[in-house]
Amino acid sequence: MTRDARSDDLDQGPEDEVVPVGTEADEARDAGDAGEEAAAAMGDDALADAGLPTEGGTAAARGPRASLAHRLYNGEAGLDVVGRSRLIYRITAVIMLLCIATMVFRGFNFGIDFAGGNSFRLPGSEQQLEQVRSAAEDAGADVASAQIVGGDTVLLRTGALESDAERTVVAAIADAAGVDENQVSPESVSADWGRDITDQALVALVVFLIAVVLFLALRFQLKMAIGAMAALVHDIVVTAGIYALVGFEVSPSTVIGFLTILGFSLYDTVVVFDKVDENVKDLDKSARMTWGEAANLAVNQTLMRSINTSVIALLPVAGLLFVGAGLLGVGTLKDLALVLFVGLAAGTYSSIILATPIVADLKEREPEVQALRRRVLARRSSSARQTGAATVAGPVASARRARRPAAGAATAVAELPDAVPADVVVESPSSVRPEASGATAAPRPGARPQRPAGKGRPPGKKRR
Repeated sequence: MTRDARSDDLDQGPEDEVVPVGTEADEARDAGDAGEEAAAAMGDDALADAGLPTEGGTAAARGPRASLAHRLYNGEAGLDVVGRSRLIYRITAVIMLLCIATMVFRGFNFGIDFAGGNSFRLPGSEQQLEQVRSAAEDAGADVASAQIVGGDTVLLRTGALESDAERTVVAAIADAAGVDENQVSPESVSADWGRDITDQALVALVVFLIAVVLFLALRFQLKMAIGAMAALVHDIVVTAGIYALVGFEVSPSTVIGFLTILGFSLYDTVVVFDKVDENVKDLDKSARMTWGEAANLAVNQTLMRSINTSVIALLPVAGLLFVGAGLLGVGTLKDLALVLFVGLAAGTYSSIILATPIVADLKEREPEVQALRRRVLARRSSSARQTGAATVAGPVASARRARRPAAGAATAVAELPDAVPADVVVESPSSVRPEASGATAAPRPGARPQRPAGKGRPPGKKRR
């Protein structure tokens, strides 16, 4: 044998061996060739995106983690709200107990409209406000508030006064403001009027709550109505407790503010519940996640929308409260601004953090949801045994895409089990067997396409 012949024999490797078509070696050769062709077609950027080593053998470095704002906007924050429901309940209970204690021991500062009293209107300016207030107190009146309304009118509110005491106060404040007594407009407000306002407000609140329960029960389900009611109770208690702690006067504007925040909190809660209802639809058929995980996913998907809505609503209210009442001293609407600010913040917390975990915990008591949970966990356990990984709890439901494998990480290859669970689809060449007409049937998902009959390589032909 010549040197050239020996060299040709040595150059001929396993790739040049004759492989019969249809054998296991042919299947392995085709899979290997496909992988090599795909790897050759991929550039370094594509390999880096896939977390695979580049052509030089260096591991592709994974890019920096996305910022919190980016993950929030894409629903990828991964907040485990439903999974931490017990901690959320404890924190909420402590806050509500403190607010109830504040209302019981400190009480509310009811204004003239609820406690009864007298009010006086007279022409005046900001410079005369303190003089008018001091003159009324020197005349024996218990001044509840003194403020400028309309730009050129002083509004003075005092406790209940008798007729003689009222005339004395009128004379005193008219002299302090430098106006005639007939320019002072006294008015007496009975406490019965305040009670009527309170009763009407309570009736409106009850009607509102009944309508909310009926709507949520018909549109979604009764358990969601219970969760929304719990969130509304939380908002009322927290807002009332902070209002009592600050000590602002309770006025009709306060009642209006309470009714307003209930509507806002309910609106935000309904948005979250609508996404929950969308995620759990046909969940028992796919069994891709538990009911609680689907609800948690809805919270993450609507998180940024709820934050944006709340911030936009809080900005003008904060300007009215802190800039108007705090810096400029214009306290005409400070009672309304405080109720709205605290109520909007509490409503945001309850609609995102509190309402959905309550519904999820109530749903987990249903036999159908418990059966779904067992199916999901059984499927995950089966998948973990097939891949050789340890059985772990379900992931935090979020819109986050699956992370790429770490650079240079080895890929685990598991052997096929002896027995395959019933819910695992087994692919085989028989599932893609050609039809009788000679055409090749469309392969099932995951199955490798087969060559049409008569179009394969002739037996014994070498692969180059």
